[in-house]
Amino acid sequence: MSPAGRPAPAEVAVLTPSADRRLGLGARWLALRNRLLASPGFQRWASAFPLTRPIARRRARELFDLCAGFVYSQILYACIDARLFERLADGPRRLDHLAADLGLTEAAASRLLKAAASLRLVEPIGQGRYALGELGAALLGNGGISEMVRHHRMLYRDLDDPMALLRGERPQGGLGAYWAYAESARPGDLDQTHTTGYTDLMAASQGLLSGDLLDAYPLRDRRCLLDIGGGNGAFLAAVAARWPHLQLKLFDLPSVAEQARQRFAREAIAPRAQAFGGDLFHDPLPEGADCGSLVRVIHDHDDDPALAILKAARRALPSGGVLLLGEPMSGTPGAEPIGDAYFGFYLLAMGSGRPRTAEELTAMLREAGFDRVREVPTRRPLLTRLLVAYVN
Repeated sequence: MSPAGRPAPAEVAVLTPSADRRLGLGARWLALRNRLLASPGFQRWASAFPLTRPIARRRARELFDLCAGFVYSQILYACIDARLFERLADGPRRLDHLAADLGLTEAAASRLLKAAASLRLVEPIGQGRYALGELGAALLGNGGISEMVRHHRMLYRDLDDPMALLRGERPQGGLGAYWAYAESARPGDLDQTHTTGYTDLMAASQGLLSGDLLDAYPLRDRRCLLDIGGGNGAFLAAVAARWPHLQLKLFDLPSVAEQARQRFAREAIAPRAQAFGGDLFHDPLPEGADCGSLVRVIHDHDDDPALAILKAARRALPSGGVLLLGEPMSGTPGAEPIGDAYFGFYLLAMGSGRPRTAEELTAMLREAGFDRVREVPTRRPLLTRLLVAYVN
């Protein structure tokens, strides 16, 4: 044992033969792999051997990226805060001109631009000039991501002691206050001073999701859509543009529903779009729709409230009705960190909800009374996946 009473590094890495025999073949392989990966000698050998050298270097880069991730995110925040991508939108700019625009010395501007170039946000093109990089150009076309990055300053403060957060030792943080309904005993009483910020943020980040969901499930055979927890109507506005025959209904907190009415009036869809205010857990949903939608709603709630919302949706839909449930999900192949790392800790800091797998959500939908559930592929499952639940 080490002087502090902890196992020495060598002790952590070694399993005894008797322990190996108690493990299955797969577990024995994992134990062997992990002993090798934890061995400094093996690491040196793998870094030098030609066949394993690329793998070793990639693993070292991945490990360092985990350590440096916060710094990378702060570089992204600096670029967004300085409106760097907008400044490069019309074409390449010289370093000295950018420095003057940013209010930085050329040395400081060069440091920021080199850092941004290493993250593929901008691209040096010679003669002291910079252009948008691949990722910077993609960000420029999606304002919702920029709004989320600005919003993350609050998340980072709440995550400054993640173990205390996991133990439940932290008082309500910035996210808990920001998403006021998450910890409110009477969310229906919240006024617009408590709901406008998060409602606007959700609307700003809705664009890509709306398009992907509407591409995945055509609504030509439906006559009326009820968007449950629909915010200020951003999703329904996209639905209205895509399917002009549909009647539209929205249900959210009274102060949020009022913002939706204002959007419907601005976008000239008020004649076929209604917004209803109420509390999901105390007030019945409006009837008359043959299709319902829950877009990024269920993962914001703990299991019992989430099941209550699904049951309310089932009661509101008639025979032959259908519910669309779209949100990022845990265990999405190729996007596991988004569901389980990002949303897992974001929702923990928020004080409500958890990411769920498609299988967990399917089981909840069936428990809520839906007769059949299937997943419909979306273009970008890392952003949103779609479950379609049917009422016989």
